[in-house]
Amino acid sequence: MTAVSQLIPPRPAPASAKRRITGAKVAAIAVLALWALLAVALVLTVVNGWEEAKFLRYGPRYLHGLWTTISLVVLAVVLGALLSLPVAFARMSNNRVLNTVAYAYVYIFRSTPLLAQLFLIYYGLGSFRPQLETVGLWWFFREAWYCGLLSFVLNTAAYQAEILRGAIQSVPRGQHEGAAALGIPKYIAFRKIILPQALIVALRPYGNEIILMIKGSAVVSIVTVYDLMGETRYAFSRTFDYQTYLWAAIFYLAIVEALRHVLAFLEARLTRHLKR
Repeated sequence: MTAVSQLIPPRPAPASAKRRITGAKVAAIAVLALWALLAVALVLTVVNGWEEAKFLRYGPRYLHGLWTTISLVVLAVVLGALLSLPVAFARMSNNRVLNTVAYAYVYIFRSTPLLAQLFLIYYGLGSFRPQLETVGLWWFFREAWYCGLLSFVLNTAAYQAEILRGAIQSVPRGQHEGAAALGIPKYIAFRKIILPQALIVALRPYGNEIILMIKGSAVVSIVTVYDLMGETRYAFSRTFDYQTYLWAAIFYLAIVEALRHVLAFLEARLTRHLKR
């Protein structure tokens, strides 16, 4: 059988398949060429418009805004992840009350704009100053940074809860049944068997959610938080130079690119047992 198969020449690929492959290569080369042209244009724009005085004056402010953006997003993602755990379990619960409350929370925060949520927390709750002072919470809601953090946490927790729920439910039911047959407690089975498999599925959606949070964090500049976009608006109001926004775009691009590499490393680490 082996000798006969060696004598039979392989069937050539259909002409349509060859055309599709060639078209895909041409499209990929065209996209790379376009990005190369944009990169060259960006470098030339930055070099030609370089002014050392502006750099020395507003550079430290950009770094301060960058730190504010990173700290705000990191805290929001971590706290949102902690909040998403009970929300996800409530969404999967057979208890009607818990399921309904969790569904309403996720539905509201996923269906309304982040900017509207920020305004409702900062301006809406701020109008209840006497009541907040009575319960000792005015120190929190009078600060725009805290209000921005709270709105981000509530928003990302709703998305992360749905990501986590979908990832857990994607694990085959046989994994649960196998752990129960071996007498493994449910908590240990979830932590050692179910959750690692769910994280592989959820990693990419989690990465997308973090990237959206990084870009969406610019809305806090509207409520006087001097994050990266807030410092950019300040620099533009003093210089009227469009390159202030160009530098902000470069900073955001650098953050997202660094995050992309971190996610690629984590994915390779988590899926190393699946590769031959």
